[in-house]
Amino acid sequence: MLALLLFVCAFSHCSAPRAPKTSVNTANVREFTDDVGHRVLIALPVERVISLAPNLTEIVFAVNGGKSLVGVTSFCDYPAEAKAIERVSDTLHPSMERIIALGPQVVLVSTASQLENFTQQLDAHHIAVFVTNPHDLESIFRSIQQIAEILDRKSDGDQLVNQLRARTHAVEAAVKSSRPISVFYQLSDQPLYTAGKDAFVTDLIRRAGGTSVTANVPGAWPRYSAESALAAKPEAIVLPTGGSDGSGNSQVAVALKQSPAVVNGKIFRINADHLSRPGPRAVDGLEELARVLHPESFKQ
Repeated sequence: MLALLLFVCAFSHCSAPRAPKTSVNTANVREFTDDVGHRVLIALPVERVISLAPNLTEIVFAVNGGKSLVGVTSFCDYPAEAKAIERVSDTLHPSMERIIALGPQVVLVSTASQLENFTQQLDAHHIAVFVTNPHDLESIFRSIQQIAEILDRKSDGDQLVNQLRARTHAVEAAVKSSRPISVFYQLSDQPLYTAGKDAFVTDLIRRAGGTSVTANVPGAWPRYSAESALAAKPEAIVLPTGGSDGSGNSQVAVALKQSPAVVNGKIFRINADHLSRPGPRAVDGLEELARVLHPESFKQ
């Protein structure tokens, strides 16, 4: 997970605007604008899709578009049906030969696999590339609706987003009167990485009744100094652990050992998949965060 997120940091701003393809010979074409500002022309209906990120695979299945998936990454393991789809990539190193051989109409990517050379090669084969790059919960909802619309599943996407918003509003209402808890999100302990201003989990922490002590640090997943961690004095520490990639991250960083969070036993381990994948299960992560930060607000 850490390697993937660091790759996001390195390449999230590497792309340049692409002109829309004009060689698509069909009248039934829709134009979409993706999260990096590209105008993408897609011939409808879309029946063959490749997903190059686990969160995008989850979104496709969640809007009932799983039958259109013909290729995914080796990290795409949820839902269980995703494991039966052909692997074309480990996310960081997509196989151009496999992708082209499968003949997708659209390739869905996150900025983790958004290499300009890669997208140019797909353009040359008239394969549309749609990039998502959500930084908060609302932009996750937008990604869900955009992908649903691409797959002609607009009603499914709208229904899903309405359900997720209702759950989100319920959490926000439950913690509305609670004092915000200062939180340190520890992505890894050695070296110490955390969630910065552009990480969607920073928004989750806020909505769950917390305040990330690194909310103003530039970037999504910055490396954090021991001196800064020592000075942060968080009241709670969140450790994304387990998850499908078997991430450890179960030990608090040395620089945080004397923090109020450790002294008072406020160390919370939450499924990494719910906090690292900007898809439908991010709301599961929101609910889990809120319950550990403010258990008094969820007593039956």
